[in-house]
Amino acid sequence: MESDQSPQIKGVVIISLPPPDNPSLGKTITAFTFSNPSPQPSPQQHQSNQTHTITHNTDPPLQSYPSNPDLTFSFTRLFHSTPVKLFSFFGVLLFALFLYGSVSSTTTQELRGPKKDDGTPSSFLFPLFPKFGVLGQKDVKLQLRKVVQKEKLFTRKNDVVGSGAVAVDSSSVFPVSGNVYPDGLYFTILRVGNPPKSYFLDVDTGSDLTWMQCDAPCRSCGKGAHVLYKPTRSNVVSSVDALCMDVQKNQKNGHQGILQQCDYEIQYADHSSSLGVLIRDELHLVTTNGSKTKLNFVFGCGYDQEGLLLNTLAKTDGIMGLSRAQVSLPYQLASKGLIKNVVGHCLSNDDVGGGYMFLGDDFVPYWGMTWVPMAYTHTSDLYQTEILGINYGNRPLRFDGQSKVGKVIFDSGSSYTYFTKEAYLDLVASLNEVSGLGLVQDDSDTTLPICWQANFPIKSVKDVKDYFKTLTLRFGSKWWILSTLFQIPPEGYLIISNKGHVCLGILDGSNVNDGSSIILGDISLRGYSVVYDNAKQKIGWKRADCDMPSRRLRKKNNFIPDSML
Repeated sequence: MESDQSPQIKGVVIISLPPPDNPSLGKTITAFTFSNPSPQPSPQQHQSNQTHTITHNTDPPLQSYPSNPDLTFSFTRLFHSTPVKLFSFFGVLLFALFLYGSVSSTTTQELRGPKKDDGTPSSFLFPLFPKFGVLGQKDVKLQLRKVVQKEKLFTRKNDVVGSGAVAVDSSSVFPVSGNVYPDGLYFTILRVGNPPKSYFLDVDTGSDLTWMQCDAPCRSCGKGAHVLYKPTRSNVVSSVDALCMDVQKNQKNGHQGILQQCDYEIQYADHSSSLGVLIRDELHLVTTNGSKTKLNFVFGCGYDQEGLLLNTLAKTDGIMGLSRAQVSLPYQLASKGLIKNVVGHCLSNDDVGGGYMFLGDDFVPYWGMTWVPMAYTHTSDLYQTEILGINYGNRPLRFDGQSKVGKVIFDSGSSYTYFTKEAYLDLVASLNEVSGLGLVQDDSDTTLPICWQANFPIKSVKDVKDYFKTLTLRFGSKWWILSTLFQIPPEGYLIISNKGHVCLGILDGSNVNDGSSIILGDISLRGYSVVYDNAKQKIGWKRADCDMPSRRLRKKNNFIPDSML
């Protein structure tokens, strides 16, 4: 009856067990309720309350708690515990936070790269942008540089890292776009001048000098993507500057520089050329975390362009030289301590094209890379290595004459891949087998020297890739099992022309360079992350999805106009 008259308890109930040495004291029950307080219960009432609580322990507002206070967690008891327990608790807490921070930083810095001790970013990302409307194909560009002048360092007072720059190792990453066909090139954005202006430059690991069309005035220039760069007399590099000597070291007909300016002339394998003067102006870089860097950068002011090069300048402004030469962009950045002398690019293997390139070592993949040593010559700063063999499927292709060792040049400035004459003819003979599989050679399609027509519509290389085999380049060892391999699937040497025919993107390189080298162009470099590590003198590659960085850059790089992504 008393329980019917008692108010219903809604709150927290704590039940304490009696001490082991005196169990006669019974249990102690303490209740915190939201009802009006009642008089202090007597021991008899405690016993009654115990019965009441047991019979109503299923009431939803009440929750069961450990009856042993030694098993109950309490911050108050913790802080009154011994120092050993207190320090142990905080030690476990700090260790958990450290693990969380480590995992978090690993997942969020995939594109930004690791940061240095002073907090500065270690990489800059350069996207490669799409370009449309260029009808001509850009051939491989191998420089035949001309003249040597006596070396004398020309020092400018302002030839230092500009405000906002820090002389520490970092890197640059650029978005890249374009395609092998129909555009025939990949390009990115470079910001130059004060105030800075944007220019579209072809990404070219086969060129030493970065140059852009300029109004000096211009004698012969393509339409270009932007207003011509306008130099001033104070921007002109002296003919006694050390970089002037690097540009002119192999030229036959020297420009002695009556006006004390440094002239350059570049000739390419397709007989195109660029003539101009060297300029020093501010180069502006923006890191992936938004910080800005500027430095004085030497490049070419091209006022006279000739040949097929004018076709590629319909939508671009010049060429970005990325070779091993001292005047190249990566070497200049490395000499100022801004990056390690490492260059890399990743060209997408889909129909849209694009990708990215980077300067510095922070975006080099940590695992899965295949490396070969660079091969050096006294007359070339190209990225090349020695090759021991080529296979079409299981069939080996011949090299040049009796030579058992050849050279391979990695050239992002070439749209297509070039084989030596013997290897090319052997490959063409091997491809005759596709005629028995339903593909017929069609000489009316002049997109490339060899094109095939099918008796069914061809929309992409995937529709016909089963008719062709993988090309394998072998490095390092004559034994296949010990060799380092670079594999080129059908997607890496075939294109689909505007007529819907499949065409061979490997050409006869008899008249390119000295005719003894294999040149891997964009068509075969797509789908790989390719790294040129000048610091460690090696070239590496790894299969990669080159579209992902470009999509993430849309959110991370605020210096890239949305209209260009």
